[in-house]
Amino acid sequence: MASEHERREILIATIADLLDGIRHVAVGASSPIPAAGAMLLRARNELCGKPPVRISILGSQRHNFFTNGGVELFDCAAQGRVDAFFLGGGQIDGAGNINLVGTGDYPKTDVRWPGSFGSAYLYHLIPRVILFREEHSPRVFVPKVDFVSARAVTPEVPRRGGPHALLTNMALFDFDRDAGRFALRSVHAPFTPADIRENTGFDYTEPEVVRETPRPDAATLELLHGKILDELAETYPAFARTMKQAA
Repeated sequence: MASEHERREILIATIADLLDGIRHVAVGASSPIPAAGAMLLRARNELCGKPPVRISILGSQRHNFFTNGGVELFDCAAQGRVDAFFLGGGQIDGAGNINLVGTGDYPKTDVRWPGSFGSAYLYHLIPRVILFREEHSPRVFVPKVDFVSARAVTPEVPRRGGPHALLTNMALFDFDRDAGRFALRSVHAPFTPADIRENTGFDYTEPEVVRETPRPDAATLELLHGKILDELAETYPAFARTMKQAA
């Protein structure tokens, strides 16, 4: 059975794969795993002589060229200069909508979360949005969100942005924008397709044969445990230290 740090290694490597081909990825605050995945892609590109990757990590001094936080990120997204971003949610439904406000009938919510911030704006503008949530449970993945902070599909309004994939601690889903629903791509060992079905509150497409999410190879792990975690420590020292100790 994979340990917690091994599962996180799988998530980091999977994120790097999902970001392949982008020029600029922005990462929000409190997102060490997405940040590590972006750094892994950048390091891979440097080694292979591929085009450089620009990373903007909000809250970082070293890995962020913005000087005014979210304001510049929003401007950059509107200009089409951000290719990928990460969003999560207290609830995510089968149509790709996310809820960052709270549960229950708004405004009388049973549980209150921090709020939508600029999620609807960024979801609409950034082409490759990766939905990321480590917890995979029916309370997170619901048939319909209680409040729509950001809508995945807007047939009545043209948009260039939207969900590209959903990654959790158990599985990876692709998002079919034409169908407006998720499709299971792979399952992280030791979980099974039955585990995913049991812990997902919305319906999704499942192939006849569900493959296992690839584990990172030795070269990737060497890069991750060295250069990547060293770079990550500037913004997320506790996370980087924990991952290094467990390696």
